Amino acid sequence: MNSLYWIALKSLWRKEVTRFLRIWVQTLIPPVVTMSLYFVIFGNLIGSRVGEMGGFSYMQFIVPGLIMMSVITNSYTNVCSSFFSAKFQHNIEELLVAPVPTHIIIWGYVGGGVARGICTGILVTIISMLFVSYDVHSWAIIVCTLLLTSILFSLAGLLNAVFAKSFDDISIIPTFVLTPLTYLGGVFYSLTLLPQVWQWISKLNPIVYMINGFRYGFLGISDVSLTVTFSMLILFVVVMYAIAWKIIESGRGLRS
Repeated sequence: MNSLYWIALKSLWRKEVTRFLRIWVQTLIPPVVTMSLYFVIFGNLIGSRVGEMGGFSYMQFIVPGLIMMSVITNSYTNVCSSFFSAKFQHNIEELLVAPVPTHIIIWGYVGGGVARGICTGILVTIISMLFVSYDVHSWAIIVCTLLLTSILFSLAGLLNAVFAKSFDDISIIPTFVLTPLTYLGGVFYSLTLLPQVWQWISKLNPIVYMINGFRYGFLGISDVSLTVTFSMLILFVVVMYAIAWKIIESGRGLRS
């Protein structure tokens, strides 16, 4: 990579990371508090009545899904809000006219989303250890699933920001699409509990594969094939990246 491009990429990464770390009380603490409430209510209070699921306690079963939920939400939100703010304030035009490739712009913002997603995931994991203990099945699968998922939803947040016309628009997708898909993605239940037809319908939800892949890394169990999981993740990342590159390269909706 050209040294000047590398400097541009590092500058964007630094800006994005500094942005959410400067207001860490608003960006990192709320998801930790929210997940702690999930641990208490669903893990301790309800989990003791549910019993085992997939050979593990209910608390152990839901922890990977809750961690992934926080990673998805924060990766998406960070890029969406940051890129839309730059577009709203016309700062993005400075990047578009600068001699910086579109790839650098995309990875600069995506890197910030991935950083916030991973930071949140680590904090939620630390908190979860106060409630449950587990032996990690495969760190490699955990890391790969975490990175691919955070990259995917950072790209999704970028696309949402590109098409958003107002600050209200950036909350539509998280509220009416992302949240329902996450809750129906197998965080709190195994797909094997559903009737066969609903299992097939659930497998149309891409978040099912992310949560199950992450759960396999922790517990060694999954409702879907690991090969299908990573194939879906890679496919979605490639498609979302190609769309983001084409739109930003053309400047559609970004130049006044």
